Amino acid sequence: MTGLVLERPGPGEYADFYARYIARVPDGDVVAQLATQIADTRRALHALPAARASHRYAAGKWNVTEVVGHLADAERVFAYRALRFARGDETPLPGFDETVYVPAGEFADRSIASVVDEFAAVRSATLVLFSALPAHAARRSGPANGQTVSVRAIAWIIAGHELHHRAILRERYGVG
Repeated sequence: MTGLVLERPGPGEYADFYARYIARVPDGDVVAQLATQIADTRRALHALPAARASHRYAAGKWNVTEVVGHLADAERVFAYRALRFARGDETPLPGFDETVYVPAGEFADRSIASVVDEFAAVRSATLVLFSALPAHAARRSGPANGQTVSVRAIAWIIAGHELHHRAILRERYGVG
C-alpha cells in the first residue's frame, strides 16, 4: 500500500454527468471513504428482511436487492476502467447499460445477504486497487463511454455513486 491520497479531481477529469456523484463525497481521503462506506452499507442492509429487500417504491423500479446488485456491477465496470487507464491502456472503453445489466443479473432471485456480500467483495478489490496505485498512475486517464476520465476521478465517482444510491435507499425505500 502506498498511502496515496487521491485528491478531488478537477472538472476536466470526468464527464459532466459525474459531477453530481463527486459533489456528494466529502473532502479528504476517498479511499478511506470507500472503506467506511462499505461498512455502513453492510450494516444497513445485511439484516434487512426479505420482504423489505424485495420492496419496489414504484412499478418498474428496482427493488432493494437489485439496487445493491447495480452498485456491485457498476463498481466492477468503473474499477475495470481505472485498472486499464492506470496501466497506461488508453483503448476506448464502451459504456454499459444498467437497465440491461440489472435484469440479467437476476439479483431479485437472490437473498439480500448474498448480494451485499458480493458488493462487499467487489469493494474489497476496489480498495486494494486504489490503495496500491503509484501517484503517476492515479493521474492517468482514458476514454470511457465517449468521455475522458482520470483514474482518480473514477475513485471519487465510485464513492459518489454509492452515496447517491444510499440516499435513494433511505429516501424512497426507508432503508438505513
